Amino acid sequence: MDKIFDYIDAREAEYVTRVMDYVRHPSISAHNIGIRHVAGLLVDMLDGLGFQTQLIETAGHPFVFGEYLVDPSLPTVLLYGHYDVQPPDPLEKWISPPFEPTIRDGRIWARGIGDNKGQHFAQLMGIEALLAVTGTLPCNVKFLLEGEEEIGSPQIADFVAAHREMLACDLVITSDGPLHDTGLPQVTYGVRGMASFELRAKTADRDSHSGNYGGTMPNAVWTLVNLLATMKTPDGEITIAGLHDPIIPATNAERAAVGALPLDVEGFMAELGLKHLDAPANVPFYDRLMFRPTLTINGLHGGYGGEGTKSVIPSEAFAKCDIRLVEAMTPDQVFDCVRAHVAIHAPNVEFIAHGGMLPSKTSLESPYARAITDGIRAARGVEPLHIPSAGGSLPDYVFTKILGVPAFVVPYANHDEANHAPNENLKLDLFHAGIRTGAAMLTKIGGQ
Repeated sequence: MDKIFDYIDAREAEYVTRVMDYVRHPSISAHNIGIRHVAGLLVDMLDGLGFQTQLIETAGHPFVFGEYLVDPSLPTVLLYGHYDVQPPDPLEKWISPPFEPTIRDGRIWARGIGDNKGQHFAQLMGIEALLAVTGTLPCNVKFLLEGEEEIGSPQIADFVAAHREMLACDLVITSDGPLHDTGLPQVTYGVRGMASFELRAKTADRDSHSGNYGGTMPNAVWTLVNLLATMKTPDGEITIAGLHDPIIPATNAERAAVGALPLDVEGFMAELGLKHLDAPANVPFYDRLMFRPTLTINGLHGGYGGEGTKSVIPSEAFAKCDIRLVEAMTPDQVFDCVRAHVAIHAPNVEFIAHGGMLPSKTSLESPYARAITDGIRAARGVEPLHIPSAGGSLPDYVFTKILGVPAFVVPYANHDEANHAPNENLKLDLFHAGIRTGAAMLTKIGGQ
């Protein structure tokens, strides 16, 4: 590894120049700005590294796929990432223009530098270094880069199912998202899923005078408030029948990994200005994020919301909600449970199911976990943290449930990367460490 690290270290400034040139090109999936241009840049990059590369069309934005096959007896790693980025709005909040990459305070500032263009570019540079030093790769490598991750990955499940043979691999590694807030590297083994839905109440044809009709006309807002109160107790327990039935409890290995994680609850609360954590009060911090479903009211609307007062009884109201899922819950199972609950407690309220995403989980005892850990340790000089599950959602289920292989998330970006926000950034030293990490992980996997 020393020769490879020396090669990478000697080109630190060059890599920075090149990644800044890459993220200079907008690729906003929500607005279809620059998508095909950046996809073409990636095809050229992969071709230049000796990959067999394809631009594969879908009903939406295309996927970029490349493969470098060395020896069928070696492991095959699929590296997943996305080349689309969030819209940069609000532009007035940016210190420097979002698509004019700028270096200051030891960081690169640009839209997409952390999420996810800078991170998969680091993987590409790690591969380039391996090829330059050794003339080949230590294992078989496939790259899958998506152009719709920032709009919910609407094509990926069908795409992966239709291309199982092309995507066949032994494991998947995604470098996306931020490191732990301590700055320590980490390996994440799973993600929570999500089910989004809407509740709509209509009690009359129009809003009415709260005096003339008060006590006779049902209030649509109260209808929803009362319904929502039946779904979760003041103590924070979700009371929707059957919702928890499929849940697989945390393993002993997962409990041990969580017990080893650094934790500063007071600092977490201070950062958000919290007086206390959400109920239930007796649930451990990381259990809340990894091992339990949540029910969130994203928005509750109805009646008058302008200045002053307006004495009306609202005739219509709606609530937008989401439930985060843990293994082995599914969106369909959750929708069935919520629909049945609404039918019992408020049969006149309309239930509307929106999007969903399955959870994903990989065993901490996967044989590839050790090779990934060894690679991170070699590149970074520290032991990584092991995170059984992230609190948020990524489409990892397409790998664990459709391809049937273990999937790992190994982020390179700083905790305060401000992804999805103005002034997105990536620390220079972490970008460089990401290149080293990518090369080291492939080397350790190939030597396993």
